Amino acid sequence: MDLWLEQILANRRSQLFDAVQVENSEYTSIFHSVYPVCSQFNQQTLKLPLEPFAINLWTLWLPLAMLIAQWRRSQTNPLIQGILAGQGTGKSTLASILILILGEMGYRACSLSLDDLYKTYRSRLILKQQDPRLIWRGPPGTHDVELGINLLDALHLPNSDAIIHLPRFDKSAFNGAGDRGTDEAISGVDIVLFEGWFVGVRPIDPGAFDNAPPPIVTQSDRQFARDMNAKLQDYLPLWERLDRLILLYPLDYRWSLQWRQEAEHQAKSLGKSGMSDSEIEQFVNYFWQSLHPELFIKPLATASSGVDLVIEIKSDRSLGKIY
Repeated sequence: MDLWLEQILANRRSQLFDAVQVENSEYTSIFHSVYPVCSQFNQQTLKLPLEPFAINLWTLWLPLAMLIAQWRRSQTNPLIQGILAGQGTGKSTLASILILILGEMGYRACSLSLDDLYKTYRSRLILKQQDPRLIWRGPPGTHDVELGINLLDALHLPNSDAIIHLPRFDKSAFNGAGDRGTDEAISGVDIVLFEGWFVGVRPIDPGAFDNAPPPIVTQSDRQFARDMNAKLQDYLPLWERLDRLILLYPLDYRWSLQWRQEAEHQAKSLGKSGMSDSEIEQFVNYFWQSLHPELFIKPLATASSGVDLVIEIKSDRSLGKIY
């Protein structure tokens, strides 16, 4: 790594440094050991400029991986680490790079997305016939919760070499409606990163929807929001399997719409199919109508319990406070 970059990083201090409780020399040594594999991942996948990539690795990805490893060492069973983050916040990217770093540190980690637990395409067609308001996948009720419980229970067993088949969701199937793809066989996992846009979210007082923020506007919008809130009750046994929960918290939830549109623009510039800006807005509004971030996520960010770590994200995707 170039000297000029090392000098930039030396002046950067993450709020996560205190949590991992490591000497500067040891931290620098670990950073240099994981840098090559992370740099390769960046060149092939993320394609970030060198400086912001290195800053992210130095201030967020590495110390967060070290904190998760610390949590793993504090218990006998494999760690089920929840990651709660909205659309466009980079939760899947975060999980991917954490797996790389943890692997370099000697831990076998895997990711499981809430998306991977979607009911099959045919099951969701039946669900849509039963409730025409479920026009897209995503809200509570569109996942196979029992499958998730069984998976996390199997992954949580200590010293198990049993082969576990993780479902993987194929978003491209059935013209973008999505369906179950090819399973991934794993065994001997130390850490499970379970990420999703409402992982760990719990039901709230139904009275909160009487004066809900947009796009919950009409009486039918409010009823849909109340029904989705009630459906969250079915997910509580799944959340009970979490050992820890991290929240990626945009200071303004509306930024996720912009971030999602930017991601679609990038995908289309690479020749991939994608939604128009208006389609994305409809899609994101649908998610907000089902579980509005102001009602469900913001209280978690300010609560004294329920979340182990909050990482604030600014409009330019840089880090805010970490607590």
